[in-house]
Amino acid sequence: MYEVVAGSESNFHKEWNGFLQKVVGPQLWKDLGQVLLRILIIVVIASVVIKLGKNIIERLFRKREKGPFKISARRENTLKKLIHNALNYIVYFTSFIMILEALSIPVGALLAGAGFAGLAIGFGTQNVVKDLVTGFFIIFEDQFSVGDYVRVSGIEGEVDEIGLRTTKIRSWTGELHILPNGNITQITNYSIHNSIAVVDVKVPYETEINKVDRLIEEVLCVLPARYPQIVSPPESLGIQLIDTSHVVLRITAEVKPMTHWEISRIIRKEIKHKFDEEQIDIPYPRMVMYAREKEQKEGE
Repeated sequence: MYEVVAGSESNFHKEWNGFLQKVVGPQLWKDLGQVLLRILIIVVIASVVIKLGKNIIERLFRKREKGPFKISARRENTLKKLIHNALNYIVYFTSFIMILEALSIPVGALLAGAGFAGLAIGFGTQNVVKDLVTGFFIIFEDQFSVGDYVRVSGIEGEVDEIGLRTTKIRSWTGELHILPNGNITQITNYSIHNSIAVVDVKVPYETEINKVDRLIEEVLCVLPARYPQIVSPPESLGIQLIDTSHVVLRITAEVKPMTHWEISRIIRKEIKHKFDEEQIDIPYPRMVMYAREKEQKEGE
C-alpha cells in the first residue's frame, strides 16, 4: 500500500515538474510571443486596409463627379456611408477568423457547429433578416437618403446614417434615434420636393386693407432677388380670417426643400420693418366695457 502511494506521489511530482518546465521554459514564451505578434500584425493590417479602402472610395466618388453618370449629393452620401460600413464588416470578420487561426482554434469546426446552431437560433434571427431586407429596399428604392429630413415611426429629424440593419435619425434638438429597419413601415420625406412657407399677418380692424395689401406686395416683390431659397415669387392670398379684434392676411411662398421655416421668419421680419415705417400697429386684445349707471342717467 505504501508503495502505491509513493508511486502516485512520484508521478504527481513528475507531472508537476513537467508543467513547470513548460511554463518557465523558453519554448512556451516563444510560441506565445509569435501568436501575439501575428495578432498585432493582423490588427495593424486591418486598420491599414480600412483606411486605404475609405480613401479609395472617396477617390472613386470624386472621379464619378466628372463622369457621365450623375447622382444626387444626398444619395452619394448614403452610398458612401453604406460602402464604408460594408468594408468595416468584411475586414473585421476576416480579421476575427485570422485571429482564431493564430490562436490554433479550429475555425472549420466552429463554422460547422455554427451551421447546426443556426437551425436552433433561426427563429430568433427573423427580425435581423427582416431588418436587412428592409434596409436593402430603402437604399435600392431611394426612399430617403443621408441628410434628408423625415418622419419615421413617430420620430422626426434629419437622417444621420443608413445602415444595412439600422437607421440613425437626429432630431433638431440633438437626440440621436436608432431604428431597426424592420420597424420602418411609413415614411414622410420632406426633402424631396419644394416646401411651402406660410405666413399669417394680423392687422387691426382700423387699418385700411388696400394699403396693407400694397405694402405687403412691395415687400414680397423684392424678396426673390435677395434670398435664393425662394423658388417662385411669394403670393398674398388676401384675407384668411376675420377674428374678434383683427384681420388675418395669408402669404405663401414656394421655397427649396426644408427652407420654409427660415423664409417664413424672414418674411415676418421684412413685413414688420415695413409696417413700422408706415406706422401700422399690431392688433392688441380689446375689451369693451359699458357702464349701466351712465346709461340709466342718459335714459332719464
